[in-house]
Amino acid sequence: MKSLRYLAVLQARMSSNRLPGKVLMPINGQPMIFRQIKRVIESTQVEDLIVATSVNSSDDELVKFLESKDIKVFRGSLDNVLSRFLEITKKINPTNVIRLTADCPLVMPKLIDEMIVCFEEKSPDYLSNSLVPTFPDGLDVEIISSEALLRLESLDLSKIELEHVTMGVYNRPDLFRVLNFSSTVNQSNMRWTVDYPEDLDFVRSVYSHFKGQESIFDHEQVVEFLHSNPEVVSGISASRRNEALLKPYEGHN
Repeated sequence: MKSLRYLAVLQARMSSNRLPGKVLMPINGQPMIFRQIKRVIESTQVEDLIVATSVNSSDDELVKFLESKDIKVFRGSLDNVLSRFLEITKKINPTNVIRLTADCPLVMPKLIDEMIVCFEEKSPDYLSNSLVPTFPDGLDVEIISSEALLRLESLDLSKIELEHVTMGVYNRPDLFRVLNFSSTVNQSNMRWTVDYPEDLDFVRSVYSHFKGQESIFDHEQVVEFLHSNPEVVSGISASRRNEALLKPYEGHN
């Protein structure tokens, strides 16, 4: 069997403290996570996708839904999210892993492809577009080589590094080749992620505008829509980006 070069791993759970069960909340008649998955697989470079969730009973409903749609699922530790990624990597043995989180239903497949091109050209251990944010919050994509990911297993990682999968890499630029992917236009003041009901209302408004094109609308179209409809914004400030890193056990996927 031909080995995968790029495996997308989407981490998700139902037990978010800020908006419990958000991953199954409907957007245009389908659960949010399903809308996100359909967009991710529009990438021309992603060869396979697996959802990494927990063995906790709270995630049974999520697993049941995903399996009903023939979406691959892996269940592992609730809090040690890194261990989920390590076990998936050992089992599937992809060359590289694309880490995504299930609070980003506006993920852009074209952006994933552009970052993979950069990853191929620059050959870092780790590439992220959020180390120095220039994209809207909610378009976060991380690419890490499986070799670098597996090296984390031998390091003395903190509890927060076990939860935030790639933190052990970008916290150690002396051990890993870390690279940021930047936009030519700084749109980091935009909030497109879903952590609160206000965020979900915003994303629903965007998807409602693109009904029938849910998997294929692109970044530029969303920006154009928002410029034409300035009242469509999340009520949550974009300054709260990466809030889960400041409160590490409050609702991270």
